[in-house]
Amino acid sequence: MTILLSDIWNLSRPEDYKLHFARWNQATQPLDAWVRDRDEWQQWQEYIPGRDDFNRPFIFSLMQFYHQPDAWLFGGVFEVLQRHQDRYEVKLTQLGEGFIGRLKIGSPYRERSTRVKLEQHYSGFVVQEILREPYSGRTFPGFENIDLSFGELEALARNARPDWKAALSSVKGIYLISDVNTGKRYVGSAYGEYGIWSRWVGYAASGHGGNVELRNLVSDPTLEYCRRAFRFSLLEHRPVMTPDLAIIERETFWKQILLTRGDYGLNRN
Repeated sequence: MTILLSDIWNLSRPEDYKLHFARWNQATQPLDAWVRDRDEWQQWQEYIPGRDDFNRPFIFSLMQFYHQPDAWLFGGVFEVLQRHQDRYEVKLTQLGEGFIGRLKIGSPYRERSTRVKLEQHYSGFVVQEILREPYSGRTFPGFENIDLSFGELEALARNARPDWKAALSSVKGIYLISDVNTGKRYVGSAYGEYGIWSRWVGYAASGHGGNVELRNLVSDPTLEYCRRAFRFSLLEHRPVMTPDLAIIERETFWKQILLTRGDYGLNRN
């Protein structure tokens, strides 16, 4: 049985709202921004693209739940307090407060415009799911299925999501960082305290983890290049009792196999 949004939430005047279909802006996924920092998510509502799109009292905000097709996560209702030349001044309201980060809405919306009239879409919104708790990142998929954008890694590190932290802290291993802009890759290893987790948290903070070639790419302190280009995966994992030398030898093996030294990759040695 299909449950429509209007079945559980009766908005008496949808014409008072602009609908914000927030999605990938070529640098950041809004879903990652919301998980990482609520102030950063509010900035998505404050941005003026050059025209007064949010020209109604309220903004009904959805962020693309990009792990699933046609899914959007409710991000709150914002009141437009003032319209400045370079930004909106907004405030998160209590409307739908219990649904924020929990209500997943189904909509096949794919039009170019991301700021549209709510009344044109409200009646067709389907309730896909209401999460037990506000979304804090994907559940740990298993060591063999890790494929993380840098933005996701930032969010997981910021929230110290327990399932990811427990799993990645319990193993040593060899990981791969891919630069989707250039196709080049970096092979690294983690064998210190707290294993893969500790190493990847370091990358989330700096963008380069101290590696020379990556440091050359990460010249922007806002980490925007990392968010556009870097993806993380795990090549292999070993128990924490594995000797460090064995991990280093496997790292060397993967560097050779994947040609990550020299012109083809981002490893210096």
